[in-house]
Amino acid sequence: MLHAMRVIAKEEGFGSLYFGIRPALLRQASYGTLKIGCYHMFKRLAVENPQDETLLINVLCGVCAGILSSAVCNPTDVLKVRMQAQGAAFSRGGMFHSFSIIFQEEGPRGLWRGVMPTAQRAAIVAGVELPVYDVTKKQLIQRQILDDNVYSHLVSSFMAGLTGAIASNPVDVVRTRLMNQKNFKKDIEAVPEIMHFKYKSSFDCLVKTIQHEGPLALYKGFIPTFVRLTPWNIIFFVSYEQLKRLPI
Repeated sequence: MLHAMRVIAKEEGFGSLYFGIRPALLRQASYGTLKIGCYHMFKRLAVENPQDETLLINVLCGVCAGILSSAVCNPTDVLKVRMQAQGAAFSRGGMFHSFSIIFQEEGPRGLWRGVMPTAQRAAIVAGVELPVYDVTKKQLIQRQILDDNVYSHLVSSFMAGLTGAIASNPVDVVRTRLMNQKNFKKDIEAVPEIMHFKYKSSFDCLVKTIQHEGPLALYKGFIPTFVRLTPWNIIFFVSYEQLKRLPI
């Protein structure tokens, strides 16, 4: 990972490490808000008393929240992946100009390309991270290992990030490969073979990846995924817990 960062920074400049930062921020602002809001709303719809929550209820609520929020925010995810993969040439003109390029060349479906694997990933991530955080925090407090303070929040959020990275990385590999495929609004015979779709579906991508590269290929990029998810979870959950205590 560090070698890749050095090569990218050397060949494309330090700023290239932040290609896609604007749609990434837009996605997190929208996706993260929807996800945590829907998760707690679904939990209260399932059970009125937080003490009556079970692991199964939390998992189901997390899965539903992840699917709904990721489906709504998929265009920002597509843009982020395209800007990171294709660099400054694609992003020239601004974020909304890049949105319009995708829309003009590929139609509305282009903005929702890869929505199925994205929703699958979000279902796995939210269905693991959110319940793991809740269960870990609950056990730490009930067993009197830690109090309900920043230390229990740190440990719980670290576990959420670790398990989320382990569970989501295979879907992340499939999702990214699908999103990087471009749809051409032309007769398929007129398009060079090298530009045809390599993968027809998320399952097809999964099978071909294992066949041609082996099962471990599904965990390519695990370290960057872990490094990205764990700090994000720590910052998010610790901030969230502190904000909940504000006298608003």
